[in-house]
Amino acid sequence: MSFIESLTAYQLDTLKEVGNIGSGNAATSLSALLNQKVDMTVPAVRIVDFDQMMDLVGGPDTLIVSVYLRIQGDAPGNMFFVLSPSEAETFVREMTGIDSFTVDTPPLDEMGLSALQELGNILAGSYLSALSDFINVLLQPSVPLLHIDMAGAILTQGLMELSQESDYAIIIDTIINEQDNENDPIKGHFFLLPDPESFPKIFDRLGVED
Repeated sequence: MSFIESLTAYQLDTLKEVGNIGSGNAATSLSALLNQKVDMTVPAVRIVDFDQMMDLVGGPDTLIVSVYLRIQGDAPGNMFFVLSPSEAETFVREMTGIDSFTVDTPPLDEMGLSALQELGNILAGSYLSALSDFINVLLQPSVPLLHIDMAGAILTQGLMELSQESDYAIIIDTIINEQDNENDPIKGHFFLLPDPESFPKIFDRLGVED
């Protein structure tokens, strides 16, 4: 039995709790950045294969906005924070006040792009810090890279090397809600893709034996 098949509801709940800790830290940072109260929650954490991951974003031909980071340290891997174009535009407009910002009409506003990159940086840094503290493994994010392209083109970048040895990713759903804003919450996904040798290490710390 593989370590993926050994996963229990308890381990997934533990990952969800780690996500909520990271979201709490990220919400504090975003609140300071936006100068208003921000709530963040993690409604679900799932382990999915790569086909399911692609389906989550609407298929390989769907335009997405993604912040990519390389995870360095004791359990290296790749991380993507993914938003739909409408979710990304909503966040930028609320954060910067640039009501005309879009992700599909060039030239794209540099301030808006910087805001998206900073969002991904804050969220990824907060989540990795929480996971690192919980499992006592050093995890550090690289400089975030922002991509706006078809899902297949973006996600394949992080899957090419991994798919030969590992078929799974950790999906962390994220909901961002600004309390003083009447708009719907912003919903995004973290895709955490540990390198093949990192997956057992992370789950071993969560009590899952290979």
